[in-house]
Amino acid sequence: MTSTHMTPSSKPTSDVFRTSEVDLLVHSAGQLLTLAGGPQRGRELGRLAIIDDGGVAVTGPRIVAVGPSSELKRRYRPLQEIDAGGRVVLPGFIDPHTHVVWSGDRAAEFELRLQGATYMQIMAAGGGIASTVRQTRQASVEALMETTRPRLACMLAHGTTTAEAKSGYGLETGAEIRMLDAILRLDAEGPLDLAPTFLGAHAVPPEYAGRTEAYVDLVCSEMLPAVRAHMATDWPGKPLPFVDVFCEQGAFDLAQSRRLLKTAAALGFPLKIHADEFVGLGGTGLAIELGAVSADHLVRTPPSDIQALGRSQTVAVALPCTPFGLGEREYTPADALLDAGATLALASDLNPGTAWCESMQFVIALACRAMKLTPAQAIAAATINAAAAIGRQAYVGSLEVGKQADLLVLDAPDYRHLGYRFGTNLVSLVVKDGRLAHPIWPEG
Repeated sequence: MTSTHMTPSSKPTSDVFRTSEVDLLVHSAGQLLTLAGGPQRGRELGRLAIIDDGGVAVTGPRIVAVGPSSELKRRYRPLQEIDAGGRVVLPGFIDPHTHVVWSGDRAAEFELRLQGATYMQIMAAGGGIASTVRQTRQASVEALMETTRPRLACMLAHGTTTAEAKSGYGLETGAEIRMLDAILRLDAEGPLDLAPTFLGAHAVPPEYAGRTEAYVDLVCSEMLPAVRAHMATDWPGKPLPFVDVFCEQGAFDLAQSRRLLKTAAALGFPLKIHADEFVGLGGTGLAIELGAVSADHLVRTPPSDIQALGRSQTVAVALPCTPFGLGEREYTPADALLDAGATLALASDLNPGTAWCESMQFVIALACRAMKLTPAQAIAAATINAAAAIGRQAYVGSLEVGKQADLLVLDAPDYRHLGYRFGTNLVSLVVKDGRLAHPIWPEG
């Protein structure tokens, strides 16, 4: 633990200048990275909007003021305060693509890949996603929550305060709904905010081998309506989850992906897509055509689709841990996306097969090396742009008045230590919704 500390505030002898009471004042940040100004397109990426010796005032779960520490100290009487001690303060990381809920592991497959087997070969032989499906189908909602909590705790400890979470390891109606229930219950439990995604079209389950069209029929005619009805009856007031599809050779082709996503859109679901991870089938173009919030992976995206992304509102989400985990040499072409004017985000792809990584800090470090992003670009892609990839840029991803008070204090004097350093945890404190979430210190 560093000397960064949180204490009850001493009452000043005079309240002449301290006109308002707030619950929390974070002050004396050597660099306060606000990321103010909204999502960043193209070569604009990397605008951190730094305030030297900055601070943040918080009431309840919301930010009420951001500015120089000296000014905030004059204006506010805090019930508690965090002295950042000249360290970096920045928004909590947003992880906009995870498969964090699952049962079991696939360590044996990692060894097979080291011996030369490819991801798609393992999948065709009944391993890969199907292996996790077999284990997840047997798990109750409570069991799924129990196995997921340690991963969420690790994500939080490394600075992730909001994450997307997909189903997709059930591949039958009941199991998929159990996964969604686990996600929604974990979201309600907190402290992480989870944005749910229905990924019934993650793979073709073994019982539908050779009958992909029949499985697409099942997803469209049974699963999607069942999810919509379940949300209305069991989670009233909650927005519908995103709907995603793995548009890839060996999974769902372009026509099947279009049918799935168009059916979902007609039912009112917002859209996402796994596209161009191994083969450029046109999934990115489909995402743009249908107004998907994001297109994810984009390792082998055709140049024409990259240019189209730059003219669209669809966020390009790079998942560098996936090629790293697979031992691949090709990564999402960040330069081309930025030259095209696209909105580029980063995510972990946390999953049991290719990228068991809970740390967005490692994602940032990897993106700097493999995708040639600067630390500033990678931080923006992991905060405000990542928030846009789940449609939450109005609430999280930057330190601005009215937004959720989700912020990190780093054990580092300069933001460039993110990216520069890896294999360690630079996060000293995590504030979530205006409350200290990590570490949890005893009252008093």
